[in-house]
Amino acid sequence: MGSRIITPEDVLESLMDDGTIDAIRLKIINQLKANEELKNNTITMVEQSKVLNSHGAEKQTKRELFDALRRELETQVLEKASRAVWELILDESDLGKEISETVERVFCRLSGQEFLPPPPPTTSYVHESNKVEEAQETEAEKVKDIEMSESSTKKRTFSEMNVKEQN
Repeated sequence: MGSRIITPEDVLESLMDDGTIDAIRLKIINQLKANEELKNNTITMVEQSKVLNSHGAEKQTKRELFDALRRELETQVLEKASRAVWELILDESDLGKEISETVERVFCRLSGQEFLPPPPPTTSYVHESNKVEEAQETEAEKVKDIEMSESSTKKRTFSEMNVKEQN
């Protein structure tokens, strides 16, 4: 008797059937609602909106303003919210970890295997990970410094511009 191959669709169906997907969705929504940076960014975008700051905006109905704001800002707001959701999902220490472990647990249950949660990272792993991040930040700063110095050598001073204009 051959063992059945468990597909991603099987795991997803199980997660949907037992309500896990809805529970994860609710956690994501609640974390987005609590995200002050996302709220403040959206408020700033609305305050700086061309629609609200245009002449005659005060004469428009709430519905007209809302529709115009949606057309103007919907894509930008949704992009930022989408990034925030992906950060939550990919976070290896909080919700992302919970999602990964839940999916693995369901896969193991469906395939008849025992679920063994991953061991916590060792101190040396964390230390190495920090070293890699520091090296990447240092490299990024070097590149930025080089770009800044290159662009500053190409810039003309005000007096150089005046001399060229007078010639």
